[in-house]
Amino acid sequence: MTKVLVIGASRGIGLETVKALLAKNYEVCAFARSTATIPLDDKRLEKVDGDALDRRDIDRALEGVDAVIQSLGVSFGPQTVLKGTTLFSTSSRVLVDAMRTKGIKRLIAVTGLGAGDSRGHGGLLYSAPLFPLMLKRVYDDKDVEEQIVRASGLDWSIVRPGLLTSGATRGRYQVLTDPKSWRAGSISRCDVGEFLTRQVKERTYIGQTPVLID
Repeated sequence: MTKVLVIGASRGIGLETVKALLAKNYEVCAFARSTATIPLDDKRLEKVDGDALDRRDIDRALEGVDAVIQSLGVSFGPQTVLKGTTLFSTSSRVLVDAMRTKGIKRLIAVTGLGAGDSRGHGGLLYSAPLFPLMLKRVYDDKDVEEQIVRASGLDWSIVRPGLLTSGATRGRYQVLTDPKSWRAGSISRCDVGEFLTRQVKERTYIGQTPVLID
């Protein structure tokens, strides 16, 4: 049975991905700073507390794993807005190095519309003052994260969801791979989790950076 490590599994996209993986009968290692808040109990689910910036914690979580889904987030408090973050880039470097050492090839990383070469494709929502004032420093670090993943030599996919919602899984979302088609839109965390789950075995989007919107 395929085992998948989900980094950032306690909430948001990470938690919805854990649910989707279990529904598809995967073994799951759910990794987060505190897994006590994960409201799931399944014999195929292993919960591992740890720090995504700590190589020893990541090495421990990677034991017996076949693929990795990285879905980290930060809270947008005043400190983050003003000073930015290095969480995404530093954790990606730790993860990529550990995966290389252990010979694990499949990496699916979640960033967002506005990261990397998708910046400027989000229309008014991403061009308005909100993005440059509140999100720029965070997305600068996501840019570095994407560069690290692209240069990793792994079988990587970078997934860029649009504006996230709490809706149910619909399964009718759009997967946009052509930069000319990239545009703003919303998508539920459940649908993102469903897409990420499919990428564990599908190879369609290896080496690509699809944008997901409804």
